[in-house]
Amino acid sequence: MDHMLTTRAESMGKISNVTEFILLGLTQNPDLQKVLFAVFLITYLITLAGNLLISITIFTSPALSSPMYFFLSYLSMIDGFYSSSIAPKMIFDLISEKNTISFHGCMTQLFAEHFFAGAEIILLMAMAYDRYVAICKPLHYVTIMSRPVCSFLVGMAGVLGFLHGGIQTLFIAQLPFCGPNVIDHFMCDLIPLLELTCTDTHTLGPLIAANSGSLCLIIFSMLVVSYVIILCSLRTHSSKGRHKALSTCASHITVVILFFAPCSFLYLRPMTSFPMDKAVTVFCTIVTPMLNPLIYTLRNAEVKNVMKKLWGQTMNTDDE
Repeated sequence: MDHMLTTRAESMGKISNVTEFILLGLTQNPDLQKVLFAVFLITYLITLAGNLLISITIFTSPALSSPMYFFLSYLSMIDGFYSSSIAPKMIFDLISEKNTISFHGCMTQLFAEHFFAGAEIILLMAMAYDRYVAICKPLHYVTIMSRPVCSFLVGMAGVLGFLHGGIQTLFIAQLPFCGPNVIDHFMCDLIPLLELTCTDTHTLGPLIAANSGSLCLIIFSMLVVSYVIILCSLRTHSSKGRHKALSTCASHITVVILFFAPCSFLYLRPMTSFPMDKAVTVFCTIVTPMLNPLIYTLRNAEVKNVMKKLWGQTMNTDDE
């Protein structure tokens, strides 16, 4: 990827002379920066610990071997990587005097952000399909959602996420940046970078953004349709079955809304920056990855019971 970006930059050498970008960050207020540093550092550490705990719990517990937990373990890993592609740089910049990022570093961050976000979108679709099969075709669930099928779906999430991130990055990397090089944001993203290019982006800009916007819109529409079908099918289930199915789906629907609402705001709109962009980006890249493990854990008795058993075993081992 770095070789491809270098080749692009060299080919644009006669036009583009920007080698680094200056990030203005969240705020220029020193006192507020210190507060935000503490808040986001704690949030990021909780995100890493929560998602790591979920993944380890599922991988080490035979009781959580169903496809739903298989997908959840990978969702937790993606959340951890997604947050890590943005949060450390943002947190460090809050206490740093010089907030710069190299051109290649900027393109790497852009790729990582869209790679993990794209993979998460596809994985959420796979999780919805799993719930659809479990509720609407319970007799065929074990056959349809076999481990090879689940592994294939996770692999496809990674491949499609890589393609999505690669396309976005290659489009941006080939654009000329002649200056200014000041990004009014705490990270490299499509709209702030498009505003700095010294070329006409009236045609290319919407096409680049449409790659993310269309992915959000299409997958979100498919998720809505799938859950409408699931809810309609619950009318034939018993009261206990409906309650269990709704409890499981509620966690997934909550995560979908937390992810797709900010995504839609950022990419399904005209190519211009809004004052709310930074706050919305913080929510979807820092807050949402922290909330996801809490949402799935607090609403899931199985996961909580397994965690209690693992904690008990760990404490007994320490005592011995």
